[in-house]
Amino acid sequence: WKKIINVIMGLTGKDLIIDGWFHERGELWPGQAMSLKVKNVLDHHRSDFQDILVFESESHGNVLVLDGVIQVTERDEFSYQEMIAHIPLFAHPNPKKVLVIGGGDGGVLREVAKHKGVEEIVECEIDEGVIKVSKKYLPNLAKGYDDPRVTVKIMDGAKFLEENQDAFDVIITDSSDPIGPASVLFETPFYDAMYKSLKEGGIVCTQGECMWLHLDLIKPLVDSIGTKYTSVEYAYTTIPTYPSGQIGFIVASKGRSTCKIPQRAATEELL
Repeated sequence: WKKIINVIMGLTGKDLIIDGWFHERGELWPGQAMSLKVKNVLDHHRSDFQDILVFESESHGNVLVLDGVIQVTERDEFSYQEMIAHIPLFAHPNPKKVLVIGGGDGGVLREVAKHKGVEEIVECEIDEGVIKVSKKYLPNLAKGYDDPRVTVKIMDGAKFLEENQDAFDVIITDSSDPIGPASVLFETPFYDAMYKSLKEGGIVCTQGECMWLHLDLIKPLVDSIGTKYTSVEYAYTTIPTYPSGQIGFIVASKGRSTCKIPQRAATEELL
């Protein structure tokens, strides 16, 4: 697994910049790579949890990289943030309380905050270092933290779920790939914990990896959680700087038949 290999070899995100280009390569997408031309390295350090790199690219604005893997670029981040937030929020008729696990860059918060009917938004991020660099170098994403409905918890998401049962209408898990600190977020016990933290009629939406590359991860997880959740569905979006240009979302409900049909119309303000 790429993050483990990078740690063993002593590699950091900055080591993947060769001849002025950042090269994203890894075991989760064998035989292919994504490269971006680097204009300037803005920040590089190791937090308590992972290697953090931020660089200004020639064509995609500022780029956030965690343990050698691209998380967001300013050019195409909206494609991911909008889908992971608005799919579950529009599938719910009246979401009042929303939990975001991961997503320390603030992009999901920005999109959730567009729903004026939401009364409380909780951001649970294990690595405060991601929040800090995002506020400094990715202000268009991190402006999600400015909304007064947002409360930030710097802690493990699984622990927070354990302490908050039957509490949320929508839970969004914006995680990195299932390696290192994020690996637990792709396992059945974590989905069981989210289920317990949902109110009846609630919806979870999680980063669901790439259907071109990760069916061996997606299908067993969908089959496993299908025994507990009322409905489990897979959505996707296209985004150029993610592996194979595609990323998916696992959308599951508690006491709801499907999330394919919007329960509310988008307002002009949100559009």
